[in-house]
Amino acid sequence: MRSYLARTVAANGFLGVVFTDRQTGRTWRDGATQRPGWTASTVKLAIAADLLAEQRAGHLTLTDADRHDMDAMLSSSDEAASDRLWKKFGGEAMLARFRERFGMASLRFVPGFTARAYWGFVKCDTEDLAALVDHVLARTAPFDRDYLVNALRTVAPNQHWGVWAAGAAQQPGNKDGWSDEADPYGRHWVTNTVGFAGPAQRYEVAVMYQVDPAGSLSEGVHAVSDVVALLFGQPVPAEVTMPLPDG
Repeated sequence: MRSYLARTVAANGFLGVVFTDRQTGRTWRDGATQRPGWTASTVKLAIAADLLAEQRAGHLTLTDADRHDMDAMLSSSDEAASDRLWKKFGGEAMLARFRERFGMASLRFVPGFTARAYWGFVKCDTEDLAALVDHVLARTAPFDRDYLVNALRTVAPNQHWGVWAAGAAQQPGNKDGWSDEADPYGRHWVTNTVGFAGPAQRYEVAVMYQVDPAGSLSEGVHAVSDVVALLFGQPVPAEVTMPLPDG
């Protein structure tokens, strides 16, 4: 694995991977796991988990329309559905809850974008995504956890990559994120994936890849998917479904 990261990724962007075995409690990490990068749509998992927790605490009520938007946000990474939930239920205030509730310590709005507090203008690091999926699996109320697990296991084809590359036998579930961003690093693609695989969601996986400015969406999708495939002993290059460049 380390030779793959060094050969394929190290000189071509910033990739971090955190892999935890929930049964043994052991965690393996490599790469730029503490380098903040654009979350892209992976933050939508935090939005869903937060709204479920807020409803359970009696702080809000999700309507049928809200639940439909949540389903779409998780399944196909629907942007309009995500926007509606973000605007209706607190927007900027959510980030503080994500940090406190999920342990996403480095999560911040991107400098220069704070005038418009929008879910798409945030960065975190791979450790934050690992903390998020661990919270979903280990500390979310059982009914809400079951909903999230099922939602991530039944995502639309545009998210059949990343943790999905663990293979069908591992019953993976994931929330992927992909976007074309610009910052001091340059204009570059982002391909992130967070989720679980294995019996009883034994393994937690978080991978963030800030692709080199010379790289492509395809290279990013294949890189994070191949990392997961190697972790689970699957063939490389992994079989993936490429998303459209707008998620």
